[in-house]
Amino acid sequence: MTPIPEPHRANATLEVDPRGAPESGAEFIRAVCELHGAVLLRYALSLVDRDVHRAEDLVQEAVLRAWRNRMTLNTAPEGLRPWLFTVVRRLVIDAHRARSVRPAEVPPDDAHERPVADATERIVTAQVVADALRDLSPMHREILVHVHYLGRGVNETAELLGIPPGTVKSRTHKAVRALKERLSARGYRR
Repeated sequence: MTPIPEPHRANATLEVDPRGAPESGAEFIRAVCELHGAVLLRYALSLVDRDVHRAEDLVQEAVLRAWRNRMTLNTAPEGLRPWLFTVVRRLVIDAHRARSVRPAEVPPDDAHERPVADATERIVTAQVVADALRDLSPMHREILVHVHYLGRGVNETAELLGIPPGTVKSRTHKAVRALKERLSARGYRR
């Protein structure tokens, strides 16, 4: 759990050498966090749409950069606030620019699961179905061709074949069942 920075303390002091650099890195970081942490976090939150985790990361990075540059900044932690605000603002701008120039990331699973337009499966399926149709009786094959292949209705098929509509329905049902059995025998399951 990330500790919440304490509010600005006016009495936070730190022993510094003549150049304004603190005696140790830990003391420097502690002083910067005590003096500027809460204000800097509020500022960072306003820049990242109240995303606490991103704001905390920004504050942490700004404090780390202040520590790395403490000798060149040549100032005590009390005078770093404008510099820290600038660092946070620039970090937000850099992150925005990086996101806008980087191409959108594609989840790795999507790239491998996309089907490729390939007629092989369709051709094999058509061949298996044609072979299974040849195994059917001529009566079952004829009824399936009229009803499923040519798309004719029960009454139209009955009229063309000269049989009652009820016979067309029962033959269609039996023919479909027989075709499924033939396809299953060939290892085709759907």
